[in-house]
Amino acid sequence: MRELIGITPPNDKEGCLQDVHWSRPGFGYFPTYALGNLYGAQFFETAVSQNPAILDELAQGKTTALLAWLRENIHQHGKKFTPGELVQRVTGRPLDHQAFMRYARAKFSDLYALN
Repeated sequence: MRELIGITPPNDKEGCLQDVHWSRPGFGYFPTYALGNLYGAQFFETAVSQNPAILDELAQGKTTALLAWLRENIHQHGKKFTPGELVQRVTGRPLDHQAFMRYARAKFSDLYALN
């Protein structure tokens, strides 16, 4: 790991075995995490833009407004649309990285002094 990313984990649990997919034939599963993060960020950004009260509810530990938005815009369609069609239909644009980048910057900039 040192050669690849410049760190040496203290043990295998925090290194090569930190995720079950490394030790199983599921290595190809990792890209689905990335896609899920992109879709999730874009859907969440759209949900909040359509109903800003979602943020206040989540801050109070309530999920009612977000769940209602998900049911109306995502869940009711089941597998009727491809992922690309669904994201376009719900957010008005194709899948892209912009919403995720906004989320990541907001979450990690102060935490890691990236400003």
